[in-house]
Amino acid sequence: MSTEGRTDLSGVDFEDLVAEMIARLGDDPNRPGMKKTPERVAKSMAFLTQGYSQTPEQVLGDALFDESHQSMVLVKDIELYSLCEHHMLPFFGKAHVAYIPNGKIVGLSKVARLVEVFARRFQVQERLTEQIAQSVWDTTQPQGVAVVIEAYHLCMMMRGVQKQNSKTLTSAMRGIFLEDHRTRDEILRFVTSSHPPLS
Repeated sequence: MSTEGRTDLSGVDFEDLVAEMIARLGDDPNRPGMKKTPERVAKSMAFLTQGYSQTPEQVLGDALFDESHQSMVLVKDIELYSLCEHHMLPFFGKAHVAYIPNGKIVGLSKVARLVEVFARRFQVQERLTEQIAQSVWDTTQPQGVAVVIEAYHLCMMMRGVQKQNSKTLTSAMRGIFLEDHRTRDEILRFVTSSHPPLS
């Protein structure tokens, strides 16, 4: 294990495991088209799970700023890609993160990076949604936080029930979004509304 608490995927051990899996599934890991596949898989999995070596505190760093703004801030349509922890298949979609400041705001790009920290791990969508909301709540101490994620799961699309158009929506609320239905309704209306792209 590395100092960050994640498994080191470099070296032949992991690649040997991938090669063995390929062989057990009935293919030849030594044929030209697959000879470098174990190495590529190791690099790919290291990238897709890099969130294990990152923390919200590292991402946000010094990106918190004193600001008197007290209306809702919404970062909408943040693309996310994650791996289902049950089948290790991708799920992908969009995250919408809103908060109402209480004296501090966070750099907008850091909100997207925060989503990445938790998405680049083995996940279930429900926990991913809660982790993002709790992290914003803990680090910015706002009046309220709302996170909505809508995603497609390949474990439902390419295996199992094989439903191609089924989308999963999850939400997590903190503070005023949880306590005031008008504020909660406002964020849900913003998230579900469709706006043309800026020209």
